[in-house]
Amino acid sequence: MVHFTCDLCGKELTPGSECRYVVKLEVFAADDPAEITEDDLDDDHMEALSQLLRDEEANLVDPDAVSPSYKTFRYDLCPECHKKFVRDPLGKEAAHKFDFSKN
Repeated sequence: MVHFTCDLCGKELTPGSECRYVVKLEVFAADDPAEITEDDLDDDHMEALSQLLRDEEANLVDPDAVSPSYKTFRYDLCPECHKKFVRDPLGKEAAHKFDFSKN
């Protein structure tokens, strides 16, 4: 039997007894097409690609320094946490609840 818990509050979600919600998020770099200029057309793109491949083969590119351009997340939520998530999906309300002292 598959076991589910709410990824926000930790409540156990038993199959058949209570509704369970699944939240799927996709995060990817926005691709805003740039305007092509005459300089872009004059550049030697094959040379730039060859240099990139040479750097890759020589292990000059640090894989940890390059952030992934696409990432997915999946969360299981109980009905209460689902309501909270739908009301404030980015958690902006929770971020404003901190009250720091004036030390």
